[in-house]
Amino acid sequence: PGFFYIYSEFGEPVDPAVVKAGAAAVELLHVATLIHDDVIDESPLRRGVATIHTQYGQKNAIYAGDYLFTCYFNQVLKSTQDPADMKRHIDAMQVILTGELDQMKYNFNQQLTSADYFHEITGKTAELFKLCFQQSAIVTHAAPEIVELGGEIGITIGQAYQILDDILDYSGDTMQTKKPVLEDLKSGVYTLPLIFANQLVPDSLKPLLDKKDQLTDTDIQAIKTIVIQSGGLKKAIEVADELTDKALGLIAKLPEQKSKQDLEKLTRMLLTRKQ
Repeated sequence: PGFFYIYSEFGEPVDPAVVKAGAAAVELLHVATLIHDDVIDESPLRRGVATIHTQYGQKNAIYAGDYLFTCYFNQVLKSTQDPADMKRHIDAMQVILTGELDQMKYNFNQQLTSADYFHEITGKTAELFKLCFQQSAIVTHAAPEIVELGGEIGITIGQAYQILDDILDYSGDTMQTKKPVLEDLKSGVYTLPLIFANQLVPDSLKPLLDKKDQLTDTDIQAIKTIVIQSGGLKKAIEVADELTDKALGLIAKLPEQKSKQDLEKLTRMLLTRKQ
């Protein structure tokens, strides 16, 4: 919502209720997908708090996510009546869900490339950021170039955010990240640090990755050590830094006003997070 509100200031003044509904819509879509993700991943924690399915069971969590999707569409209708905007929301949902399906398709795939990974995260994560920025500009009748630039900013921030989240799996711990670490690895979801490490030292990782979902805690720690010592983690950090710089460079193209400084500040805060 913060990005939505800030970027709306690059458009024209409109009824605050329109901006509020647009921001709420994007956040409801975000939360609904997180609830369903936690069920699929069987994750017990989300930012240090027990997940919905852990507290209330899988059925209730699934219905809660479904209910939030209906709330999402209600807020969309409050923010716009334009069929083109509705289609943009629907298209974004399809891209996000396809990204999640791509991730499942790639499970335990040792031939996964960085290009495959970027295709996956651009769908499941970056598309939501793109939708946020573009809809913020559209509902406030911003210039077409602001709408287009917003899409680029959103995609870049979203990619950097997801890579940083995946980096924390290898560089952080549960106390720091407020969620179980290396859950993706246990589920066969191979992220950028591991992909890079597998390119650098495939012979070291293959015997471990061949165990798939039979990895022991000792195996997982061994993989983590290899990812760090091989330089895979360092290489992923470099990519995240490059994307952060790219996002800030895109923001620099925006008209000079206070909201530009606010957007830069929020972006730096998000992309230097510790959890």
